[in-house]
Amino acid sequence: MAKKATATTKKAGKPKAPTARSAKAKPARRGAPPKAAAAKPPKVAPGELVTLLDFVRYAVSRFAEAGVVFAHGTTDPIAEAVFLIGETLHLHPDQFEMFASARVTAREAAAILGLIERRIAARLPAAYLVNKIYMRGVQFYVDERVIVPRSYIGELLDSHFDGGDTSLIDAPEAVERVLDLCTGSGCLAILAAYAFPNATVDAVDLSKDALAVATRNVAEHRLDDRVSLYHGDLFGPLGDEHYDLIITNPPYVDADGMASLPAECRAEPAMAFDGGDDGLTIIRRILAEAKDHLTPDGGLLCEVGRCRPQIEDEFPQLPLLWLDSEDSEAEVFWIAAGDL
Repeated sequence: MAKKATATTKKAGKPKAPTARSAKAKPARRGAPPKAAAAKPPKVAPGELVTLLDFVRYAVSRFAEAGVVFAHGTTDPIAEAVFLIGETLHLHPDQFEMFASARVTAREAAAILGLIERRIAARLPAAYLVNKIYMRGVQFYVDERVIVPRSYIGELLDSHFDGGDTSLIDAPEAVERVLDLCTGSGCLAILAAYAFPNATVDAVDLSKDALAVATRNVAEHRLDDRVSLYHGDLFGPLGDEHYDLIITNPPYVDADGMASLPAECRAEPAMAFDGGDDGLTIIRRILAEAKDHLTPDGGLLCEVGRCRPQIEDEFPQLPLLWLDSEDSEAEVFWIAAGDL
């Protein structure tokens, strides 16, 4: 089923909704340096902001003024504003363009302005403020117990595991067992269940709090019969189970990165970021143990952020295939079971 890793794959992902950014936070991807927020937000007189686009422009200006950081499902202030305004008005991201020129009621305007100012004052990820995030257009519940989902793997499941010309497997229908390590909110396990219709998915996390959120998401997507959640350390709770595909977005931020995380990222569980001194503590273990849990034709899909140089220095013998997405270059690798 799995194909050998031979070369870097260039970008071939499907278009995503404008608010569905998928990347684990990295200190280099920031907005302007944080500034002290104004003691009082500027007053907006009735009728000054009329349409949804008016409020987007206002939010972008306020975010820029306050030095808000964007790394939690949106890539920039426009996408962040669209996400927050859409959620306030109960609009799915795909509906925003349709209503962009629509007028906002006074009550809606007050709610939008309040959420914009709360985003600035609290320095919390926007997803925590509305308890919601979208990946590949699919809705998930999130709160402070889990890292805000933003993995590139969701896009890669669409672009490289669909049985097409760029696919790393022959057919998604042939995948029968999938493992999601460090599952967090369970979003990748759920997306995998959708991507591989005949597969059962096991998902593991060390955090009981994260698994509580994952349990809610699995239930809301009615996948209890196909997605099983396990509490434990990586492969520990799985015994000698074997899988056609292992996906994982493990902690990979190094010590320097942990020390310089912006306030929004520090609001998330530190264990979801902390990859040890060089960022590879968990990744080393996954590479060492994955071969014992893969079927002969299986493979490992692992997100590692900007750790490619360190990994290639330490594991030059591994023929890793580095994959690109719409928003990333070589931050996820694929390796077939036979090459581990």
